[in-house]
Amino acid sequence: MRRLQAPSPVPEVCVIIAARDAADTIATAIASALRQPEVAEVIVVDDASADRTGGAAAAADDGSGRLKLIRLSVNVGPAAARNRAIAAATAPLLCILDADDHFIDGRLGRLLSAPRTWDLIADDIIMVRGREAGSAAGLVTGPGRPQRLTLATFVAGNIPRPGAYRRELGFLKPVMRRGFLERQGLRYDVRLRLGEDYALYVEALAAGAVFAVTAPCGYVAVERANSLSAQHRTDDLAAILAFDDAMLDRPGLTPDARAALRAHRTATAKRWQHRRVLDRRRAQGYAAAVRELLGTPMAWRHILSVTLAAKLARLMPAAAPDREIRPRLLLGPERRLEPVR
Repeated sequence: MRRLQAPSPVPEVCVIIAARDAADTIATAIASALRQPEVAEVIVVDDASADRTGGAAAAADDGSGRLKLIRLSVNVGPAAARNRAIAAATAPLLCILDADDHFIDGRLGRLLSAPRTWDLIADDIIMVRGREAGSAAGLVTGPGRPQRLTLATFVAGNIPRPGAYRRELGFLKPVMRRGFLERQGLRYDVRLRLGEDYALYVEALAAGAVFAVTAPCGYVAVERANSLSAQHRTDDLAAILAFDDAMLDRPGLTPDARAALRAHRTATAKRWQHRRVLDRRRAQGYAAAVRELLGTPMAWRHILSVTLAAKLARLMPAAAPDREIRPRLLLGPERRLEPVR
Protein backbone atom coordinates (compact mmCIF):
# COMPACT_ATOMS: atom_id res chain seq x y z
CA MET A 1 0.00 0.00 0.00
CA ARG A 2 1.31 3.39 -0.95
CA ARG A 3 1.87 5.64 2.05
CA LEU A 4 0.32 9.07 1.74
CA GLN A 5 2.62 11.90 2.79
CA ALA A 6 1.45 15.09 4.39
CA PRO A 7 1.73 18.04 2.01
CA SER A 8 4.82 20.15 2.45
CA PRO A 9 4.29 23.60 4.01
CA VAL A 10 3.87 26.39 1.50
CA PRO A 11 6.73 28.94 1.73
CA GLU A 12 4.59 32.07 1.95
CA VAL A 13 6.14 34.17 4.72
CA CYS A 14 8.70 36.95 4.50
CA VAL A 15 10.52 37.41 7.82
CA ILE A 16 11.73 40.98 8.26
CA ILE A 17 14.64 41.75 10.59
CA ALA A 18 15.70 45.37 11.10
CA ALA A 19 19.09 45.32 12.83
CA ARG A 20 21.46 47.87 14.28
CA ASP A 21 24.60 46.83 16.16
CA ALA A 22 23.27 43.30 16.60
CA ALA A 23 26.36 41.30 15.63
CA ASP A 24 26.09 39.10 18.72
CA THR A 25 22.49 37.98 18.09
CA ILE A 26 21.64 38.40 14.40
CA ALA A 27 22.89 34.94 13.34
CA THR A 28 20.63 33.20 15.87
CA ALA A 29 17.63 35.22 14.69
CA ILE A 30 18.29 34.50 11.01
CA ALA A 31 18.93 30.79 11.54
CA SER A 32 15.71 30.40 13.52
CA ALA A 33 13.76 32.01 10.67
CA LEU A 34 15.40 29.98 7.92
CA ARG A 35 14.56 26.75 9.78
CA GLN A 36 10.84 27.50 9.39
CA PRO A 37 9.56 25.61 6.30
CA GLU A 38 6.91 28.31 5.75
CA VAL A 39 9.55 31.00 5.14
CA ALA A 40 9.97 32.08 1.54
CA GLU A 41 12.43 34.87 2.28
CA VAL A 42 14.26 36.53 5.13
CA ILE A 43 15.06 40.19 4.58
CA VAL A 44 17.63 41.73 6.92
CA VAL A 45 18.04 45.49 6.90
CA ASP A 46 21.36 46.49 8.47
CA ASP A 47 20.49 49.98 9.68
CA ALA A 48 23.98 51.53 9.47
CA SER A 49 25.45 49.37 12.20
CA ALA A 50 28.79 50.35 13.72
CA ASP A 51 29.70 46.71 14.41
CA ARG A 52 29.84 43.55 12.27
CA THR A 53 26.08 43.09 12.01
CA GLY A 54 26.14 42.96 8.21
CA GLY A 55 28.95 40.43 8.09
CA ALA A 56 27.37 38.25 10.75
CA ALA A 57 24.08 38.33 8.85
CA ALA A 58 25.73 37.34 5.57
CA ALA A 59 27.56 34.49 7.30
CA ALA A 60 24.24 33.10 8.57
CA ASP A 61 23.05 32.34 5.02
CA ASP A 62 22.06 28.68 4.69
CA GLY A 63 22.58 28.59 0.94
CA SER A 64 18.87 28.25 0.14
CA GLY A 65 18.76 31.62 -1.62
CA ARG A 66 16.11 32.92 0.77
CA LEU A 67 18.28 35.43 2.65
CA LYS A 68 18.38 39.01 1.38
CA LEU A 69 20.58 41.64 3.01
CA ILE A 70 19.99 45.37 2.64
CA ARG A 71 22.77 47.58 4.02
CA LEU A 72 21.99 51.21 4.83
CA SER A 73 24.76 53.79 5.10
CA VAL A 74 22.67 56.17 7.22
CA ASN A 75 20.67 55.14 10.27
CA VAL A 76 16.95 55.58 9.56
CA GLY A 77 15.37 53.84 12.57
CA PRO A 78 13.32 50.64 12.83
CA ALA A 79 10.18 51.99 11.14
CA ALA A 80 11.91 53.17 7.96
CA ALA A 81 14.15 50.08 7.90
CA ARG A 82 11.12 47.78 8.05
CA ASN A 83 9.42 49.77 5.31
CA ARG A 84 12.45 49.19 3.11
CA ALA A 85 12.07 45.45 3.69
CA ILE A 86 8.32 45.53 2.98
CA ALA A 87 9.03 47.27 -0.33
CA ALA A 88 11.52 44.53 -1.23
CA ALA A 89 9.32 41.63 -0.10
CA THR A 90 7.51 39.34 -2.53
CA ALA A 91 5.82 36.86 -0.16
CA PRO A 92 2.11 37.37 0.65
CA LEU A 93 2.64 37.23 4.41
CA LEU A 94 4.96 39.46 6.42
CA CYS A 95 6.41 38.66 9.83
CA ILE A 96 8.61 40.87 12.01
CA LEU A 97 11.47 39.36 14.01
CA ASP A 98 13.62 41.56 16.22
CA ALA A 99 17.35 41.08 15.78
CA ASP A 100 17.89 39.90 19.37
CA ASP A 101 14.90 37.52 19.40
CA HIS A 102 14.34 34.15 17.74
CA PHE A 103 11.73 31.58 16.71
CA ILE A 104 11.42 28.13 18.24
CA ASP A 105 11.28 25.50 15.51
CA GLY A 106 7.73 25.08 14.21
CA ARG A 107 6.51 28.49 15.37
CA LEU A 108 5.13 29.61 12.01
CA GLY A 109 3.59 26.22 11.24
CA ARG A 110 1.71 26.25 14.54
CA LEU A 111 0.63 29.87 14.13
CA LEU A 112 -0.57 29.43 10.55
CA SER A 113 -2.54 26.29 11.41
CA ALA A 114 -5.18 28.55 13.01
CA PRO A 115 -8.26 29.31 10.84
CA ARG A 116 -7.36 31.97 8.30
CA THR A 117 -10.02 34.51 9.19
CA TRP A 118 -7.47 37.16 10.14
CA ASP A 119 -5.55 40.04 8.65
CA LEU A 120 -2.95 39.89 11.44
CA ILE A 121 -2.26 36.96 13.73
CA ALA A 122 0.17 36.85 16.65
CA ASP A 123 0.96 34.41 19.42
CA ASP A 124 1.66 35.18 23.05
CA ILE A 125 5.37 35.99 23.36
CA ILE A 126 7.74 34.01 25.57
CA MET A 127 9.88 36.50 27.48
CA VAL A 128 13.30 35.30 28.63
CA ARG A 129 16.47 36.67 30.12
CA GLY A 130 19.55 35.48 28.20
CA ARG A 131 20.54 32.40 30.21
CA GLU A 132 16.99 31.08 30.40
CA ALA A 133 16.30 30.97 26.65
CA GLY A 134 16.88 27.21 26.49
CA SER A 135 13.84 26.45 28.66
CA ALA A 136 11.42 28.59 26.62
CA ALA A 137 10.09 25.68 24.55
CA GLY A 138 8.25 24.35 27.58
CA LEU A 139 5.81 27.25 27.34
CA VAL A 140 4.70 26.50 23.78
CA THR A 141 1.03 25.46 23.87
CA GLY A 142 -0.47 27.15 20.81
CA PRO A 143 -2.22 27.94 18.73
CA GLY A 144 -5.32 26.89 20.64
CA ARG A 145 -8.46 28.89 19.97
CA PRO A 146 -7.58 32.32 18.60
CA GLN A 147 -9.01 35.39 20.28
CA ARG A 148 -9.60 38.77 18.70
CA LEU A 149 -8.13 42.12 19.63
CA THR A 150 -10.40 45.14 19.33
CA LEU A 151 -8.98 48.62 18.90
CA ALA A 152 -10.06 49.58 22.42
CA THR A 153 -8.56 46.44 23.97
CA PHE A 154 -5.30 46.85 22.08
CA VAL A 155 -4.81 50.51 23.01
CA ALA A 156 -5.71 49.90 26.66
CA GLY A 157 -3.26 47.00 26.65
CA ASN A 158 -0.43 49.39 25.83
CA ILE A 159 -0.70 51.43 29.02
CA PRO A 160 2.22 50.41 31.28
CA ARG A 161 1.55 49.46 34.88
CA PRO A 162 4.30 50.86 37.16
CA GLY A 163 5.91 48.23 39.34
CA ALA A 164 4.70 45.34 37.19
CA TYR A 165 6.23 43.35 34.35
CA ARG A 166 5.87 45.11 31.00
CA ARG A 167 2.98 43.51 29.13
CA GLU A 168 2.18 46.02 26.41
CA LEU A 169 0.35 44.46 23.47
CA GLY A 170 2.50 46.48 21.09
CA PHE A 171 5.27 43.93 21.73
CA LEU A 172 3.28 41.29 19.80
CA LYS A 173 4.90 40.21 16.54
CA PRO A 174 2.09 39.20 14.18
CA VAL A 175 2.10 37.64 10.78
CA MET A 176 0.42 40.24 8.56
CA ARG A 177 -1.28 39.93 5.19
CA ARG A 178 0.70 42.14 2.83
CA GLY A 179 -2.43 42.58 0.73
CA PHE A 180 -4.28 44.16 3.64
CA LEU A 181 -1.48 46.63 4.27
CA GLU A 182 -1.36 47.48 0.55
CA ARG A 183 -5.13 48.03 0.29
CA GLN A 184 -5.16 50.30 3.33
CA GLY A 185 -1.97 52.13 2.38
CA LEU A 186 -0.36 51.20 5.70
CA ARG A 187 3.33 51.33 6.55
CA TYR A 188 5.34 51.93 9.70
CA ASP A 189 5.31 55.59 10.74
CA VAL A 190 8.86 56.81 10.09
CA ARG A 191 8.35 59.71 12.52
CA LEU A 192 8.37 57.18 15.36
CA ARG A 193 11.56 55.58 16.65
CA LEU A 194 9.63 54.23 19.63
CA GLY A 195 6.13 52.75 19.45
CA GLU A 196 6.16 52.17 15.70
CA ASP A 197 4.54 48.75 16.20
CA TYR A 198 1.82 50.28 18.39
CA ALA A 199 1.05 52.88 15.74
CA LEU A 200 0.85 50.41 12.84
CA TYR A 201 -1.45 48.05 14.73
CA VAL A 202 -3.68 50.94 15.88
CA GLU A 203 -4.04 52.14 12.31
CA ALA A 204 -4.72 48.61 11.06
CA LEU A 205 -7.41 48.02 13.70
CA ALA A 206 -8.97 51.41 12.99
CA ALA A 207 -9.12 50.36 9.32
CA GLY A 208 -11.09 47.24 10.26
CA ALA A 209 -8.35 44.62 10.52
CA VAL A 210 -9.11 41.30 12.18
CA PHE A 211 -6.23 40.90 14.63
CA ALA A 212 -6.14 37.39 16.12
CA VAL A 213 -4.03 36.32 19.09
CA THR A 214 -3.24 32.72 19.98
CA ALA A 215 -1.50 30.84 22.76
CA PRO A 216 2.33 30.81 22.49
CA CYS A 217 3.62 29.12 19.34
CA GLY A 218 7.31 29.93 19.77
CA TYR A 219 8.29 33.58 19.52
CA VAL A 220 11.05 34.15 22.08
CA ALA A 221 11.90 37.72 23.11
CA VAL A 222 15.01 38.42 25.14
CA GLU A 223 14.46 41.09 27.80
CA ARG A 224 17.31 43.59 27.88
CA ALA A 225 17.54 46.73 29.99
CA ASN A 226 19.31 48.57 27.16
CA SER A 227 16.85 47.67 24.40
CA LEU A 228 15.45 50.50 22.28
CA SER A 229 11.93 49.86 23.60
CA ALA A 230 13.17 50.46 27.15
CA GLN A 231 14.67 53.84 26.24
CA HIS A 232 12.07 56.59 26.33
CA ARG A 233 13.57 59.80 24.97
CA THR A 234 11.60 63.01 25.28
CA ASP A 235 11.20 63.44 21.52
CA ASP A 236 10.13 59.80 21.11
CA LEU A 237 7.34 60.22 23.65
CA ALA A 238 6.29 63.52 22.08
CA ALA A 239 5.92 61.74 18.74
CA ILE A 240 3.64 59.12 20.30
CA LEU A 241 1.56 61.91 21.84
CA ALA A 242 1.21 63.47 18.38
CA PHE A 243 0.13 60.11 16.96
CA ASP A 244 -2.54 59.66 19.64
CA ASP A 245 -3.78 63.20 18.99
CA ALA A 246 -4.09 62.44 15.28
CA MET A 247 -6.01 59.24 15.99
CA LEU A 248 -8.36 61.08 18.37
CA ASP A 249 -9.17 63.48 15.53
CA ARG A 250 -10.12 60.54 13.32
CA PRO A 251 -13.87 60.23 12.70
CA GLY A 252 -15.78 56.99 13.17
CA LEU A 253 -14.04 55.64 16.27
CA THR A 254 -16.20 53.84 18.81
CA PRO A 255 -16.62 55.50 22.23
CA ASP A 256 -14.59 52.78 23.97
CA ALA A 257 -11.75 53.12 21.43
CA ARG A 258 -11.73 56.89 21.88
CA ALA A 259 -11.68 56.50 25.68
CA ALA A 260 -8.77 54.04 25.46
CA LEU A 261 -6.81 56.43 23.23
CA ARG A 262 -7.38 59.28 25.68
CA ALA A 263 -6.17 57.09 28.57
CA HIS A 264 -3.10 56.04 26.58
CA ARG A 265 -2.36 59.67 25.75
CA THR A 266 -2.65 60.66 29.40
CA ALA A 267 -0.25 57.91 30.50
CA THR A 268 2.22 58.84 27.74
CA ALA A 269 1.98 62.53 28.67
CA LYS A 270 3.00 61.72 32.24
CA ARG A 271 6.09 59.87 31.00
CA TRP A 272 6.85 62.73 28.60
CA GLN A 273 6.59 65.27 31.43
CA HIS A 274 8.86 63.07 33.54
CA ARG A 275 11.48 63.08 30.78
CA ARG A 276 11.22 66.87 30.55
CA VAL A 277 11.97 67.14 34.27
CA LEU A 278 15.00 64.86 33.88
CA ASP A 279 16.20 66.81 30.83
CA ARG A 280 15.91 70.07 32.72
CA ARG A 281 17.85 68.66 35.68
CA ARG A 282 20.71 67.49 33.43
CA ALA A 283 20.87 70.76 31.53
CA GLN A 284 20.22 73.32 34.28
CA GLY A 285 20.36 71.59 37.67
CA TYR A 286 17.94 70.57 40.38
CA ALA A 287 16.37 74.00 40.90
CA ALA A 288 15.31 74.14 37.25
CA ALA A 289 13.99 70.57 37.49
CA VAL A 290 11.87 71.52 40.50
CA ARG A 291 10.43 74.48 38.60
CA GLU A 292 9.60 72.16 35.70
CA LEU A 293 7.97 69.73 38.12
CA LEU A 294 5.85 72.47 39.65
CA GLY A 295 4.53 73.24 36.19
CA THR A 296 3.27 69.68 35.67
CA PRO A 297 0.88 69.04 38.59
CA MET A 298 -1.00 66.30 36.70
CA ALA A 299 2.20 64.23 36.52
CA TRP A 300 3.45 64.77 40.08
CA ARG A 301 2.24 61.46 41.42
CA HIS A 302 3.71 59.50 38.51
CA ILE A 303 7.07 61.30 38.60
CA LEU A 304 7.49 61.06 42.36
CA SER A 305 6.45 57.39 42.54
CA VAL A 306 8.80 56.37 39.71
CA THR A 307 11.67 58.40 41.17
CA LEU A 308 11.14 56.91 44.65
CA ALA A 309 10.97 53.36 43.30
CA ALA A 310 14.21 53.86 41.36
CA LYS A 311 16.02 55.25 44.40
CA LEU A 312 14.82 52.39 46.62
CA ALA A 313 15.96 49.84 44.02
CA ARG A 314 19.46 51.35 44.06
CA LEU A 315 19.60 51.50 47.86
CA MET A 316 18.29 48.00 48.48
CA PRO A 317 19.29 45.73 45.59
CA ALA A 318 17.99 42.24 46.09
CA ALA A 319 18.51 38.99 44.26
CA ALA A 320 15.52 38.23 42.05
CA PRO A 321 13.49 35.19 43.15
CA ASP A 322 13.46 32.18 40.86
CA ARG A 323 10.11 33.07 39.37
CA GLU A 324 11.53 36.36 38.09
CA ILE A 325 14.31 34.80 36.03
CA ARG A 326 12.33 31.96 34.51
CA PRO A 327 10.68 32.45 31.12
CA ARG A 328 7.30 34.15 31.35
CA LEU A 329 4.49 34.92 28.94
CA LEU A 330 3.83 38.46 27.79
CA LEU A 331 0.08 38.10 28.20
CA GLY A 332 -0.37 35.00 30.29
CA PRO A 333 -3.56 33.02 30.86
CA GLU A 334 -5.26 35.88 32.70
CA ARG A 335 -5.62 38.06 29.58
CA ARG A 336 -9.10 37.64 28.11
CA LEU A 337 -9.93 38.79 24.60
CA GLU A 338 -12.88 38.22 22.29
CA PRO A 339 -13.18 34.92 20.37
CA VAL A 340 -12.46 35.26 16.66
CA ARG A 341 -15.58 34.71 14.59
